[in-house]
Amino acid sequence: MRITVLGGGNGSYAAAADLAGLGHEVCLWRRDRQQLQPLMATRRLGIKDAAGRRDVELARVTDDIGAAVRGAELIVVPTPAFAQEDIALALAPHLADGQVLFLPPGSFGSYVMMRTLRRAGSTADVSIAETGTLPWLARKHGAAEVAITIRATRLPTGVFPACNGPHAFAVLQAAFPAVEPIEDALAGALMNAGPIIHPPLILMNAGPLEHFATWDIHNEGTQPTIRRVTDALDAERIAVRRGLGYSGEHFPLSDHYNNDRWMYGDAHQRLVDSGDWREHIVLTEHRYMTEDVHCGLAFLVSVADWAGVPAPLATGLLALASAVCAKDLRQGRRTLEGLGLAALSRAEMRALLARGVLP
Repeated sequence: MRITVLGGGNGSYAAAADLAGLGHEVCLWRRDRQQLQPLMATRRLGIKDAAGRRDVELARVTDDIGAAVRGAELIVVPTPAFAQEDIALALAPHLADGQVLFLPPGSFGSYVMMRTLRRAGSTADVSIAETGTLPWLARKHGAAEVAITIRATRLPTGVFPACNGPHAFAVLQAAFPAVEPIEDALAGALMNAGPIIHPPLILMNAGPLEHFATWDIHNEGTQPTIRRVTDALDAERIAVRRGLGYSGEHFPLSDHYNNDRWMYGDAHQRLVDSGDWREHIVLTEHRYMTEDVHCGLAFLVSVADWAGVPAPLATGLLALASAVCAKDLRQGRRTLEGLGLAALSRAEMRALLARGVLP
């Protein structure tokens, strides 16, 4: 399959390396030509995982987004949620009917990107899918190497618009067999694990994060008290899903810590053992705040309010983060109010998700 991967972060390099290693024809696009230069020169990307270290060859490496997506069946966008609008603007003149975009995860970026594409004049009949987590626990080791600690074994995924699901899932599963179809893009957004794992970890570890040069929030930062908060926050997410009528598995985050039924299987100990998550985190600048709180948690609170489902812990954590950042995050752009969707009835929201007719 011809696949284009967008971005220059950990997830993008993991996607490019892993998919190329599986035999797909992979193009990697990154905006920053200077940072991309080592890979442009060789098209060889190093990958380290449980099987050892090896190099894979990419079909193309470019900073020209039009050339990157031309002819691609699948476009993988493992970038932070706050970058999605800019990427959609860059993509708008170049997309073609039938292409599938994959946001792992999305924070309802499927709707945000489609709205941006349409406002920019794109009429291409594309599908945008989003899932609950990045398909890899990964960290870059230099300009042309990525370490993959573990791969996702289950990826619950929704498509916008849902009517495009049959085509989109056929494309997605050819590259990601772990993809499991669920109802729609909002169902996919409410599977996002980042706004559940990371806000308690960074806010309840604020002292150590600001004191020590490096700190592993997944090791010494994940203590029983914090885990209880995470479980309670996840219970609110699941209550919102149930309140909106979503059924099936809700992928409770407790499975990530206690057994192998979660998206990564038995992952937490391997994540800690890798040592790759011992890092310097600037609380107000790290993507755990700028993506998982500003976008993901704010979105969750807004959906809970819209659905009439109590979410006091999510609301309180968002208020605490607002004090930390000196900004009212409940008024952010990635809320139903900020997206202009808060006035929709449930029936109107279902119609939007099903057919993709934008208000």
